[in-house]
Amino acid sequence: MGLIGIESRVEKLKSYLAIESNDVRIIGIWGTGGMGKTTLARVVYSMVSNHFEACCFIANVREEFKKCGLCKLQKILLEKLLMLENLNLQDVHDGVQMIKNRLHNKKILLVLDDVNELDQLKKLAGKHCWFGSGSRIMITTRDRHLLVNHEVNEIYEAEVLNHDEALKLFSLKAFKKDHPAKDYEKLSQAFVDYSKGLPLALEVLGSFLCKKNIDEWESELNRLTEFCDRGILNVLQISFDGLRPTEKDIFLNIACFFNHKNRHDVIKILDYLGLHAIIGLRVLIDKSLIKLELHENRLWMHDLLQEMGRDIVCQECSKDPRKRSRLWSFKDIDDVLTKNMGTEAIQSIVLELYEPKKVYWNPEAFSKMQDLRLLKICGVQLMHDLKHLPSSLRFLDWRGYTSKSLTSSFQLKSFENLKFLKLTKSPKLIEAPDTFKVPNLESLDLEGCINLRRIHPSIGIHKKLTILYLNGCKNLTSLPSKFEMECLTELNLYGCSKITKIPEFGRNMKRLHGLYLSGTAITTLPTSIEHLTALYWLYLRNCKNLVHLPDSIFNLKLVTGVYLDGCSKLDRLPENLGNAESLMFLYLSETAIRKVPSSIGLLKHLSSLDFSGCKGLSSNKSRYELLPFCSMPTSPHPIDLLFSSLSLSPASSLFTLDLTDCNLKAIPKDIGSLFSLTWLVLSGNDFVCLPESIIRLSKLKWMELNNCTSLRSLPKLPLNIQRVEAGGCISLEMLPDPLKPSGSFGRN
Repeated sequence: MGLIGIESRVEKLKSYLAIESNDVRIIGIWGTGGMGKTTLARVVYSMVSNHFEACCFIANVREEFKKCGLCKLQKILLEKLLMLENLNLQDVHDGVQMIKNRLHNKKILLVLDDVNELDQLKKLAGKHCWFGSGSRIMITTRDRHLLVNHEVNEIYEAEVLNHDEALKLFSLKAFKKDHPAKDYEKLSQAFVDYSKGLPLALEVLGSFLCKKNIDEWESELNRLTEFCDRGILNVLQISFDGLRPTEKDIFLNIACFFNHKNRHDVIKILDYLGLHAIIGLRVLIDKSLIKLELHENRLWMHDLLQEMGRDIVCQECSKDPRKRSRLWSFKDIDDVLTKNMGTEAIQSIVLELYEPKKVYWNPEAFSKMQDLRLLKICGVQLMHDLKHLPSSLRFLDWRGYTSKSLTSSFQLKSFENLKFLKLTKSPKLIEAPDTFKVPNLESLDLEGCINLRRIHPSIGIHKKLTILYLNGCKNLTSLPSKFEMECLTELNLYGCSKITKIPEFGRNMKRLHGLYLSGTAITTLPTSIEHLTALYWLYLRNCKNLVHLPDSIFNLKLVTGVYLDGCSKLDRLPENLGNAESLMFLYLSETAIRKVPSSIGLLKHLSSLDFSGCKGLSSNKSRYELLPFCSMPTSPHPIDLLFSSLSLSPASSLFTLDLTDCNLKAIPKDIGSLFSLTWLVLSGNDFVCLPESIIRLSKLKWMELNNCTSLRSLPKLPLNIQRVEAGGCISLEMLPDPLKPSGSFGRN
């Protein structure tokens, strides 16, 4: 890449080499093709070579290995470093022995450029001890895994050029100066944007456009929107050609369908397709063909790599999309399906439209696609109902499917390969398919199918189903009489507002960890919930008819969160609440609860407790009954009761406590015993003051007292408190000294 933008990269690589050190260091330079790895290695090689007794740069190891083998490469290395001619090596083993014996006392600089096999490293620079003190070996490669396996000291990752560097490099090649000619500035920017900082692309395109007129520049730019430069693709494709078949499939699927998609989602799809995604993605990352954006956990590849992948698919049959393995453009998909031109060559179709379109696809459009495995459609309105879907499907995701039921083929034949079925927000769907015909189905997602009225009884006894999403099916009225799905891990009925009864749970449902029933019309839960021994999360938010909970819920040893917010008719909790030994989150806001069982003191892992809006507290006694881990002021032995309650209470783990709008006339002084409390919300209550014991809450960071209209003063607060909210505290007159000068006090 010339010397544009190389200064900082050179300095970083030199710091890895640590020339002044006497140890032997092996440094890897890693990145995809065209990133300037070789150029960087050459520049540093030239800069530091005078520090060594002998130097050798073996270029293009990949190709030289293909042409003449390892023995010839060993001969080149030895002749250069030992300054010999016509060296005779019997075989590779002989070469290894000579490198070890003749170079172990010699301070050398060696560059192995474009290495692609671990054996090349083992036979040319197998161990640090082969070389003399102070020696340095640099290895350029597209495969990070080689460097990790070879235990190099450092790995330098080659980077694309930033915009200014890219423009300079392009200009040097196109205009022989470091900036564009005046009339070419806008076009130059367009070519730089296209290249996305890849040095190879900038050099190839800049050199090609040198001395061409504006019309020719515009013509080339238009051509690039359809066809990438073949020279660039050929370089990039070298890494692809070295992949295994499943790795090639993963790369092509990402290039055609899943660039910039969530890693977790892509892994699920690829695994459903039988492609062993986790190990395959690791290989692609190591070969710099894809990257993982950690902040958003997204997979992405350079635009030119994506273009290369799509070009590989297009070259399967350049003029006839129906003979390609993958289809992703609306034009190609619409043409093939409208004219019923599908073939066995088509393995995957993904079409995601942001603006819905009416399509007139032939009812038999999929009948000839006997190897179709992946079908993902979003944003189309079928004008003709489909009659056929191929039984080869493994993954079917059709959001907004516009027919009343799946094709008749679901009733006529078995879909033994299908593992994932998603028909979310399909407005006309009134019944779910017979899952007897889909024996290996693992995930069924019918979220938001507002006219779905029933699900087939076969779902209740399905042996492989792990995910069942029926959330938002607001007209769903009936479920199977019993759930006996031994593999089910998640059941979501959120917003199924006409569901009045939850089926019994079979003894074999030992894997369910998430049960989401918020917004249903249920009045209770079956006692057989005790069979859900793996349950972590129970959501019952806004179940307005819920009046009773069975004791068996809190006998579940793994349940971590119980969410009952908005269950306005629920006035009590089971007395055995304390049996839920793993419970961390208990949300009871806007319920009719007046008293919490004293066994709450046994919940040693409870960290978040929410009583906000529990307005059933009317008497002085009830305000303390709400907090059974605090002793009542009428206690004859307050100190004994205090320590007794603390020994059984969640005080050691409770981080957040919300008592908003609970009609509290006073706050028990024993609140000061909740030593782990970091967030305390007391807004909307009627107390006049806070107990002085609050200063003992040494971990308290945030306290909300908004709209406590009777509050007159605050006691001394913990030193570590960061924020106190007291908006609407119209009677508040006195502030503790530490809050007066600081910005930690908020008041409207």
